[in-house]
Order: sequence, then C-alpha cells, then structure tokens
Amino acid sequence: MQIKWLDDLLAIEQHKNFSRAAEVRCVTQSALSRRIRSLEDWVGAQLVDRGTYPVQLTQAGQLFCEQGREALAALLELRSTLRQDEKMPGRSIQITAGHSLSITFLPKWLAQFQKHHEPFNVRVVAANIHDAVIALAEGNCDLMIVYHHPQAPILIDADKFASLPLGRDAFLPFCAPDRSGKPLYRLPGKAGKPVPYLAYTATTFLGRVADLILKNAATPCELTRCYEADMTMLLMQMAIEGYGVAWLPQSAAAPAVDSGQLVKAGGNEWNTGLEIRAYCSLANQNPTMRELWETLGKASREVGE
Repeated sequence: MQIKWLDDLLAIEQHKNFSRAAEVRCVTQSALSRRIRSLEDWVGAQLVDRGTYPVQLTQAGQLFCEQGREALAALLELRSTLRQDEKMPGRSIQITAGHSLSITFLPKWLAQFQKHHEPFNVRVVAANIHDAVIALAEGNCDLMIVYHHPQAPILIDADKFASLPLGRDAFLPFCAPDRSGKPLYRLPGKAGKPVPYLAYTATTFLGRVADLILKNAATPCELTRCYEADMTMLLMQMAIEGYGVAWLPQSAAAPAVDSGQLVKAGGNEWNTGLEIRAYCSLANQNPTMRELWETLGKASREVGE
C-alpha cells in the first residue's frame, strides 16, 4: 500500500466528490479512481459507495479512515523525528521548488538574496507541484517555490499557508529553426498538416496552463500529440532536436534561444504570463525561515507601494 492512497481516501471522505477530491490531490479523476481501486484491492474490502450522491464511504471505508488517519499521523511524526538528525547544520532552510525553477530561478535568487543578508545553508529538492505541496503540508520543507497562474490555481489552505510573489516569467511555444532561421513549425498549423506537439503530461501544472492557452485561443490549433513528458527540460531537448513545438517557460528556453537552437513558434496570442510564488506554513518555527519570510514580505510590500 502507498501512503498517498490513504490521503486520496481522506480527500474523498472530506469532499464527498471524486472530481473535487482529484483537484485537491492534483491528479486526474481517472487516476484517483484507479488509486482508490488499488487501495480497495489491498484492503480486500469496498471502501467507497459509488452508488450514492454525494459519494459516501462504506462502513469499512469509515473504519479504515478513522484508524488510518491515526496511523498516518503517527508515521509522519516518527519520520519528522528521525529526520531532525538529517537537517543541515547551523542556520538553514529546506526549499522544495519546481524542476525548472530549481535550475533557472533559484540559484540566482539565492545568490542575490544572500548578498544582502546573513548567510544560511540551503537544501533544495526539485519536485512537481503535487509533491511540492505535499512536502510543504507535511512539514518536510520550509519554503515552496513554484509557478502560479490565476486560471490554474494551486489548491492550498490560505488559513494555514502564506504566499508571496517573487518574480514573473513568460510561457510560450518554441521549436527548432529551419536552415534560414525561421520556425520549423508554426502555430496554429493547417488542416491536414497538423503541428507535432510536445506536450506535458495531463497531471502537470504547466500542462494545465498549456491546455488553457489552447482552449482560450481565438484560432483553433491543428496539433498532433506526438510526445509527452512531465519535465520542461525533456520537452525542450525534444524541441531542440526538431521533433515539434513545446510550450516552455522563457527563463528555461533563453539559453537555447540565444544560441539559435530554438525560436518562437507563434505570435503573442499563444503566450501567457506566469508568476513565481513562494509558500510557507504559518506554523513554521524555523527561526531562519521566519527571518527570510519577514524580509520577503517587507520587499513585497515595498514593491506594491
């Protein structure tokens, strides 16, 4: 059994709706259903009554949630205790950041920040947004740094977690150039000759943002989905090799654009903006983290004035 299956069941218990629970768990509804089936197979009993609306847990499901919640809390507390010895020495914070941001944004941001403040040690873990949110919620990181888009919000409890803007990025389509330097492929494509599309997997945050761009476009796009990956850098490399068009954060694509390996594959109607945001638990007791957050908050207020 996987711990995330229990979290899935607890989400269904709370929201009494597979669709809403899937949103909270940052997975597709079909993926959530498969995981609940896997949990039921492991338990050997039906846990969810799918014939009721709103969705209800069976008696076995209620008992499993009750006992499982206590067991999960005990396991997480034990893990937290054991991890105390693994923390970095001295003034330190642990950051969980999106895969591309951990490469394109975090090193420069940390270097700039530490120029003007007392130094501290940092441990960085790169993760997708789903795993990053879990790490923050379970207290396994002090700071989460991820992308934000108003039409694809991260479902996180504002009563327990605070957030601040750190910067901005752009999200736009790129492809390899032809010999004359023009795009090898160009949006929106043509009927009968669709543009090969290098797509993010369905459960990724940037995949949701790319879907929003395509959904909101005034002109329908002729695309054929030929490759999927959950990481920006994989899609970027495929685009560089000439396999198709990929939507990429501008910060990630910039070196390849500067070297002539990538060019824009469409006009501004295919672009959108991304905000880079930091998240912190309001219950965080790490003094170094609290100092950092206070400084970030002050800087954010000064920018807003």
